[in-house]
Amino acid sequence: MVVSHLRQMKELCFRSPVTVLVGENGSGKSTLLEAIAVAFGFNAEGGSRNFNFSTSATHSDLHQYLTITRNAYPKDGFFLRAESFYNAASYLDEVYEAELGSQVKTAYGERSLHKQSHGESFLALVANRFRGQSLYLLDEPEAALSPSRLMTLLVQINDLVKKKSQFIIATHSPILMAYPQAEIYQLSESGIDTVNYRETEHYQLTRRFLENPEKMLHYLLAEE
Repeated sequence: MVVSHLRQMKELCFRSPVTVLVGENGSGKSTLLEAIAVAFGFNAEGGSRNFNFSTSATHSDLHQYLTITRNAYPKDGFFLRAESFYNAASYLDEVYEAELGSQVKTAYGERSLHKQSHGESFLALVANRFRGQSLYLLDEPEAALSPSRLMTLLVQINDLVKKKSQFIIATHSPILMAYPQAEIYQLSESGIDTVNYRETEHYQLTRRFLENPEKMLHYLLAEE
């Protein structure tokens, strides 16, 4: 589906310092983000351009059909995806630490990412590894983070945006979608469209539920 949409659009522009890809499960947002990452030279399972590991070659070949054009070349970057973060952390422990020793602890925090919780290690990587004038691709980071930690991530993103970094984020989280400067692309059967934050189904459903959870639960769980 995402392939046909891209073919019809000819180009997809990322003008904002933060671009958010939203859509229902199976809409292709993670596939698109992965293709952008691989086209930029990042490891398909996550990491920087220097991560050379593969536990399962399951990524799509969409990247082969993308042409990336940019006004400026980022100094650094990272593809951070929640579903394979464990593999990236293992790669750091098994390979990088053996080769670089204390330099890895400096770049990724004082402790092994595996010795922290999923959310702690996620935020530690952003705090210690991410820097200015770089490109960062985040695939569903909410899978690792509580609502309060998502707000912490928003602060980290904003600090990096001030340092001229750019983010492309695939997410279901209304918290991340709310970033003030974000441009939101919604992927659906009808195409890839720019939408306002409050127009997203994620925002509308979450708001309806929180405003009256009893009514929503009665509707959802009512016996036929």
